[in-house]
Amino acid sequence: MADLPYKTALVVGAGPGIGASVARALTAAGLKVVVAARNPDRLRDVANASDAIGLEVDATDPASVAHLFEQTERAIGVPEVVLYNASGRVRGPLTELDPELVRRSIEVSSFGAFLVTQQAARRLVPHGRGAILLTGATASVKGFANSASFAIGKFGLRGLAQSAARELAPKGIHVAHFVIDGSVRSQARADPQDAPDSTLDPQSIAQTYLAILAQHRSAWSWEVELRPWVERY
Repeated sequence: MADLPYKTALVVGAGPGIGASVARALTAAGLKVVVAARNPDRLRDVANASDAIGLEVDATDPASVAHLFEQTERAIGVPEVVLYNASGRVRGPLTELDPELVRRSIEVSSFGAFLVTQQAARRLVPHGRGAILLTGATASVKGFANSASFAIGKFGLRGLAQSAARELAPKGIHVAHFVIDGSVRSQARADPQDAPDSTLDPQSIAQTYLAILAQHRSAWSWEVELRPWVERY
């Protein structure tokens, strides 16, 4: 792995899977890292496991997100790498979905990503360098039955990534969207014995994120799809 051209990072949506794995990989690469989440218990576990600073945030609240960036700057300086990894989901038939739960799901997946990207851009553009990473899903490119809210949110996230990349890349900011096309392995979702590596290893996902961060700007990736070798196409 090439040395990363960054020294500080902020991970928003620091759950025990991708968020925690990326935070650990970044600290191992020598970056100072802040992890942020709404759930203080989950946040504490991730911060302890990744040797990062934990801060609480409501990613759907503009004031809370602005405060998070202010706290982060005081703790580690301007975050040169910002990862938005939060998402919302409510399942069920269209005719039975609670509109308020759907609203909240979309706010977490898309609006929160906008707020974090906006705050990151305001700080990175004056420096002319940095990276904004956005975690998408299969639902970013393909909607499924009984999963409308997730598809709406992730389609919106992908649109944000494309727009931000075209606007910010000429200003030195690398924006990349990751389509996580499959289930992510966890303690609660282990691979069956007869199907090893049938889910995405979060540590391997994290290594791909770091590989993107190491890219030279003459050949930046704007979108990457990750899927296990058994995933249907």
